[in-house]
Amino acid sequence: MNNTITDQPKYINPYLGGVLLGLLILATVYITGRGLGASGAIKSTVVTTSNTIAPSATKANSYMGQFVSDDHSPMYTWLVFESLGVLLGGLLSGIIFGRTKKFRTDHGPKITSKRRWIYAAIGGALFGIGSQFGRGCTSGAALSGTATFALGGVIVMFAIFGTGYAISYFFRKMWI
Repeated sequence: MNNTITDQPKYINPYLGGVLLGLLILATVYITGRGLGASGAIKSTVVTTSNTIAPSATKANSYMGQFVSDDHSPMYTWLVFESLGVLLGGLLSGIIFGRTKKFRTDHGPKITSKRRWIYAAIGGALFGIGSQFGRGCTSGAALSGTATFALGGVIVMFAIFGTGYAISYFFRKMWI
C-alpha cells in the first residue's frame, strides 16, 4: 500500500488550533460572562431523562430537583447548544476533510479494538462521575479558569496534566 502525504487525514496545525481555542474562550467569557464547559449539558440531559421517566422522584431528589422547573426545560441552556455545536462541528470537519469515509478504531499493537472501546467507556464513565464531583469538567475548570487568571484554574490545569503524565507511564505500554 502506497502511503503518500495525500492519503493521511488533514488536521489543523495544533499551534493554530490552540490560539483559536484561546480566542474562543476569551470571546465566550466576554459574551456570556462564563467560560466553556460541557458537563452542564450532560447534567441537563440526565435531569430531563429522569424527569421524563419519574417526575416525582426527580423533583424529590435534592440535587436534580433544583433544575426542574415548570417554566422551562433543563435542556434549554446554552451549554446544551454548545455541546450540540461541538458535536456537529466535529462531524462537519470530519466530512469536509475526509475522515468519515471509513470507521476505524485507532489502537496500538498490544491492544485489540474491543479492549480499546472498553477502556474508552470506562474512562468516559470515570470522567463523567469526576466532573460531577468536581462540579465541572476539565474545559470549564482548567481552560476557562486559566483564561480568566483564576488561581484554581491554574492549579487544576497543572493537576490534570501532571496526573496524565504520571499515569501515562502505566498505560503507554498498550500503545508501543
